[in-house]
Amino acid sequence: MSSGNRRVVVVSVCIAAALTAHPAAAQDGGAQQPPPASRAAIIEQAQAEKAANLTAFQPGRVEAFLNGMEQAMLLGSQRIHPFFDSAYAGGGFTIGAGYAKYVSPYSFVDLRGSITGKGYVRLEAALISPRVFDRRGTLTVIGGWRQATQVGFYGTGMQTSVQDRTNYRFNQPYGSADLDFLPTRNLLVLHGGAELSRWNLGSGKGDVPSVDTIYTPETLPGLGTSTTYFHTEAGVALDSRHPAPDYARHGGYYGVTFHDFDDTSNAFGFRRTDYEAIQHIPILRETWVISLHGRLQLANAANNQTIPFFMLPSLGGGSSLRAYNSWRFRDRNSLLLQAEWRVMANRFLDVALGYDAGRVANRRSDLTASPLKSDYGIGIRFHGQLVTPLRVELFNGSEGWNIVFSAKAAF
Repeated sequence: MSSGNRRVVVVSVCIAAALTAHPAAAQDGGAQQPPPASRAAIIEQAQAEKAANLTAFQPGRVEAFLNGMEQAMLLGSQRIHPFFDSAYAGGGFTIGAGYAKYVSPYSFVDLRGSITGKGYVRLEAALISPRVFDRRGTLTVIGGWRQATQVGFYGTGMQTSVQDRTNYRFNQPYGSADLDFLPTRNLLVLHGGAELSRWNLGSGKGDVPSVDTIYTPETLPGLGTSTTYFHTEAGVALDSRHPAPDYARHGGYYGVTFHDFDDTSNAFGFRRTDYEAIQHIPILRETWVISLHGRLQLANAANNQTIPFFMLPSLGGGSSLRAYNSWRFRDRNSLLLQAEWRVMANRFLDVALGYDAGRVANRRSDLTASPLKSDYGIGIRFHGQLVTPLRVELFNGSEGWNIVFSAKAAF
């Protein structure tokens, strides 16, 4: 046999030995091992194990507390609920509560009251029906009584000073009915309302003189009177604010409202027209919002009658010139401009930088004849999905710093 043939035979024998040795080794080593599992099978197995151990999410203590507060602030979700609306602006920090009871699937009666450290008291019974006229309207009927013990009056116009302050008090029983009607279910809003009330004025309390020690009925129309008003109003607006007027992050409001204050004694009757515009401009998916607000109020006395001092349009306080005291500036006409940069910190808290400017004047042409009084500041707002139950702000103007506590949105 040649050497080449011998090499072929040797290679063939080696290959045959290798092929016969593998099953033998497998038999000698025991049972054959299964092939490794695929990646898809491993993922499916992990998912099945995780699904078998799923539990409902449990919020932490802080989040659970804030969730409870949010539910309590949404009227109707709790029968007993907080009520922070003061009897009148300038009363200071307000505490109160209400009891709501449903009288139909959507309508409820709310009995509520509040009090402040200055003795401002408000007691009300309200019937609220949010789905009248085939869910196109909201009807609110209120009967109540309120008193304010030290309302500030500084005189009329923009040239008064904080040293001119005097105080007056009043109590007022009232009954009202208001209807907001959306004929197309969105955007267009028609408003109508009527109120019968009696203003009983008296000497003011507090650390400053009472108004009746400085003025007389001849120098200050309405001083010391008891005036019964039948107040009617009608308005039309375009309202696209979302998610709700009391907490909006986009959309706008553009409206005009006509007021008629009919004095039953024909002494202090007048009419007032309110023009208002609000626009919320969202940025970065509503994480930031630029909010703009403008309001113009124009009042005219009825024939041979006079507008009483306590019913004049005013600026100052938690929703207008926020660095100035409530009712700081009064006159027949008022102009207010506001701008805010709002930043959403989380789903319960917003932070805002704000700027206000405004002016009052006896003549309409004087509203823009001189520079507007202005201020600036920063604030935080605790809010729910639809409401702003607490707003705390610090604003600075020409008369110093002022802290604002409010139970509603700035605008």
